[in-house]
Amino acid sequence: MVFARFVVILFGVSILTACVAPSQGRPVVSNDQRETQRPRYDNPPPKQTYTPSRNQPDPALEKEVADLWRSFPGKTGIAIKSIDGGWSIGHRADQNFPQQSVSKLWVAMTLLDKVDQGRVSLSDAIQIGPDDLTLFYQPMAAEVKREGSVVKSVYTLLERALAYSDNTANDALLRHAGGPDAVNDFIRRQRLGKIKFGPGERLMQSKIAGLKWNQSLSQGRKFYTARANLPLETRRKALADYLADPIDGASPGAIVGALDQLARGELLSENSTQLLQSILKRTRSGPKRLKAGVPAGWEFLHKTGTGQILGAVSTGYNDVGIMTAPDGSRYAVAVMLGDTTASVPERMRLMQSVTRAVGRYHRR
Repeated sequence: MVFARFVVILFGVSILTACVAPSQGRPVVSNDQRETQRPRYDNPPPKQTYTPSRNQPDPALEKEVADLWRSFPGKTGIAIKSIDGGWSIGHRADQNFPQQSVSKLWVAMTLLDKVDQGRVSLSDAIQIGPDDLTLFYQPMAAEVKREGSVVKSVYTLLERALAYSDNTANDALLRHAGGPDAVNDFIRRQRLGKIKFGPGERLMQSKIAGLKWNQSLSQGRKFYTARANLPLETRRKALADYLADPIDGASPGAIVGALDQLARGELLSENSTQLLQSILKRTRSGPKRLKAGVPAGWEFLHKTGTGQILGAVSTGYNDVGIMTAPDGSRYAVAVMLGDTTASVPERMRLMQSVTRAVGRYHRR
């Protein structure tokens, strides 16, 4: 009787074991696992969205910049480069645009390169007299007129040329650096790409206007009077020739590439790099251009350029610089207007919109 009961119990346990044992080759799947593997048609997966990457721009940023570029009248060039992420976007980024005073950057770099080589000192004294004056914006001319001549250090002239965009200060630095050939040689040696430096402010601006330079044009309003007395067709042809092949031409892409190298310390020594960037942070020209769109809390260093105007057409209206976010991320930006009939406020709004967009899509 006991034996029979034991057989019955053993038989029952065998049947239960067979029921719960896994089938050959199939894993055990719990009810919870089955639930997670079952498609949930009542709650579809969310739509895929863009995930920010350091190595590529946000497509929404690309579209916004493209729309800004497309809608602006005239020949416009825009380039943006993520210095730390490596990506870049641009429109007409490989075409040449008039630089105007943006080219002061290359004079400063050429001179600081000579400082790094021990061939020039920041304390070198440079004398500036009436024969050294140039045209357009040159606050130093008032000092020369008052005192007959002035003596300034290289450091002071760098501050005047970059932060204040004084043309006479820049031409003095250009002479001390070895002239236009030395600047173009620096550009070639550093492989900066599509960037040219012209013959200096006096020769370049007089040629753009259709005039032949003589030193008397640096006095008072004589340049403006001589230019106004030219036949209109002469001025149009001279300006058209300049815009077709700017003697100081550079591409927005090459400029942001050079700013990238500057920020990385690849063009100058650490001391010279820091000096140049500190001066560019104090730039006073163009406060309502790129700078006005840079988000609060960001650092910004830049250099502007402004060309001549004929009728309703403005030329060489530029701003280029480096934006630095609070987390240290950096972006090189260049907006260059070769020629445009847009008003000054419209030009400023375009530039502000570009830097504002960069800030808005940063680590969005």
